[in-house]
Amino acid sequence: MRLDNKTAIVTGGARGIGFAIARRFLQEGARVALWDVNQEALEKAAEALDARVVVRVVNVTSSVAVKEAMDAVEAGLGPLDIMVCNAGITRDAMLHKMTDEQWDAVLEVNLKGVFVCGREAASRMRERGGGVILSTSSVVGLYGNVGQSNYAASKAGVIAMTQTWAKELGGKGVRVNAVAPGYINTEMTRTVPEKILAGLREKTPLKRLGEPEDIAAAFAFLASDDARYVTGHVLSVDGGLAI
Repeated sequence: MRLDNKTAIVTGGARGIGFAIARRFLQEGARVALWDVNQEALEKAAEALDARVVVRVVNVTSSVAVKEAMDAVEAGLGPLDIMVCNAGITRDAMLHKMTDEQWDAVLEVNLKGVFVCGREAASRMRERGGGVILSTSSVVGLYGNVGQSNYAASKAGVIAMTQTWAKELGGKGVRVNAVAPGYINTEMTRTVPEKILAGLREKTPLKRLGEPEDIAAAFAFLASDDARYVTGHVLSVDGGLAI
């Protein structure tokens, strides 16, 4: 119960990695609020988690919406201890075919969304003298990937913000870290042709895709006091793919 009596928000929490993080945090004793843009998915997530979470439709790119939602979380669950910025989208295309709309959509959610949520959380945590801000980056943000200029740029930006915020907030007792997943068995990767997935498994030293629970375990560690001297770090959880 490493997160006993902690209040946590997980964005993009209705499915995949976000859902797994929420479930692990609950197991660790946290009070959890799930934010997503999909009301139906949120309701299913709450049902699967035995309704032990507070769910809310939140556009993470809206400063007004994020502030209102965070106010509601703190009023219902207590002061925010852990902010997990996980919401993200993909709009893949080769560079010469990528449209302005595809670029803007991904950067808006994946980068601005992290900025907006991180800023709001930081303003509260620094006044209280403690807290943890965690973000989901990607192995793609570290090493790039064909057809993902927008996604790679957004995830690299998350890493840069993580390191900047760690320097800015460390003196206020706020730790800031990121997790960089490799290829994880989620709804997103299930749309990838099996031939490509087989190649990825072969390139990965552990010879398998990751599971959402693998990523959730990393977040649970970084959110806990076990990581009390870890800040500004990007933890790769990729089965050794980047070696």
